[in-house]
Amino acid sequence: MKIGIAQLNYMIGDFNGNFEKMKQAIEQAIATNADLLLFSELCVCGYPPRDFLEFNHFIKECENTIHQLATVAADKIAILVGAPSRNPSKDGKDLFNSAYFIENGKIKYIAHKTLLPTYDVFDEYRYFEPNKVFDVVDFKGKKLAITICEDIWDTGEENPLYRINPVAELAKHKPDILLNLSASPFNYQQAKKRIDVIRKNATQFQLPVFYCNGVGAQTELIFDGGSVVMDAHGNVIDEMPYFETCVRFYDTENLLPSIEQDKNATKLIHDALVCGIQNYFQKLGFKKAILGLSGGVDSALVLALAVRALGKENVLSVLMPSQFSTSHSVDDSMKLLENLGSPYKIIPIKDVYDVYEKILQPHFENKPFDVTEENLQARIRGNYLMALSNKFGYILLNTTNKSEAAVGYGTLYGDMCGGLAVLADVYKTQIYDVCHYINRDEEIIPNHILTKAPSAELRDGQKDSDSLPDYAILDKVLFQYIEQHQGPDELEAMGFDEKLITRILRMVNRNEFKRHQTPPILRVSPKAFGSGRRLPIVGKYLES
Repeated sequence: MKIGIAQLNYMIGDFNGNFEKMKQAIEQAIATNADLLLFSELCVCGYPPRDFLEFNHFIKECENTIHQLATVAADKIAILVGAPSRNPSKDGKDLFNSAYFIENGKIKYIAHKTLLPTYDVFDEYRYFEPNKVFDVVDFKGKKLAITICEDIWDTGEENPLYRINPVAELAKHKPDILLNLSASPFNYQQAKKRIDVIRKNATQFQLPVFYCNGVGAQTELIFDGGSVVMDAHGNVIDEMPYFETCVRFYDTENLLPSIEQDKNATKLIHDALVCGIQNYFQKLGFKKAILGLSGGVDSALVLALAVRALGKENVLSVLMPSQFSTSHSVDDSMKLLENLGSPYKIIPIKDVYDVYEKILQPHFENKPFDVTEENLQARIRGNYLMALSNKFGYILLNTTNKSEAAVGYGTLYGDMCGGLAVLADVYKTQIYDVCHYINRDEEIIPNHILTKAPSAELRDGQKDSDSLPDYAILDKVLFQYIEQHQGPDELEAMGFDEKLITRILRMVNRNEFKRHQTPPILRVSPKAFGSGRRLPIVGKYLES
């Protein structure tokens, strides 16, 4: 049997666009005499559709697209397509998350997703009814076990999330091939985990696995593709490219082991961020970005990534020096701009800041210079950038990193404003790693930007270390607290200082209100700020 995998980039709610991409893949599969073509989870409507699923019109559009695809496939090829389906029972949720097996132009079987994740960025039980019926599909003399994403992830580890293993249930019917339609969001650990999970299923049930994942970004969620074919012994037959659309075909009688893709975390983060920026602009219909270029490492990295994603001519940098800016900040920025060849403007903020200070001085009651005046500078810069954004139709790229976002080291309506937060899921120490990756063949980001002490330059001689612990220590504590859910006792047992732990965790919890007002954050870690991390703004945990 010849099976194809269509790893495509969909857009949520773009039924015509999604159909055209799938139609082309079907025609390609027919031309190669394939027997079956797999698409990814909820590909018809795009994943995750979220509350669009509550609109009857949206579901009708899904059904219409399914029938269109069936017409294209006709009697020439069978296809397996992900889409919501209606629950015929009045009990339970109104929809299933389903895979339509279409043969001879007709819907032969509809398999439903059993395990509905409700953790991190997932909220599927909000919309879908879990499957309770397990059967296989007979096709070309083979029995096909059809699963959807999470259904293969309950591999019997020590603390399983679910009480049922769908693959074990399907295995009772003695299938010949395990198929899986996925929409598995990227994080820099996911590619390795994905291979491990697929291998456990293949070897435990002695089945070859055909795993089709989506690719491309949907706002903050990024899908890396990496679709997999694996034989029953756990050998990787193929792992499709990351962050690229791809259609490939495989003969089930001739599956030969191949080499896996490179899973270097820094490279994956770099590629994911470029993909995230590119798709955010493409799918919103925008072409041009703007950002504030400070001479620091964060804005330098955002500029380099944006140029790769959008093209150098489509990214405008704005340098906004103040009386507190060092000469090397402008010099470093100019060197970077020269290396990248992208346009820029220089708009000093001192004159506007002086006016603010003069007007507000009588109302400040002679109180000394403090964070108020620092925030004024950041908000003037934010106003400059938003004015240019409005006037010329740019999207403002926010340059806040995860370390700053975690502890609230940023100014609301100032440096925290923007349309997309590119680096807010990348710790400061990781920022340097990605910069060095960009510079691996030639110096694009000037070396001085990577070696000088980080500073917001909002007062004379200011350094980040005046307000924050050293990033090398801070990031380790933040990672354990945010990604690993380790509390004060566990952190102290790891050797971190008790006072330092208290200080950092208090900063994180006190600044939840800021994170609720930030732009969408491109997710590259296992636990990003945003929909996957839900904490109350008002609370007193670890405050005392």
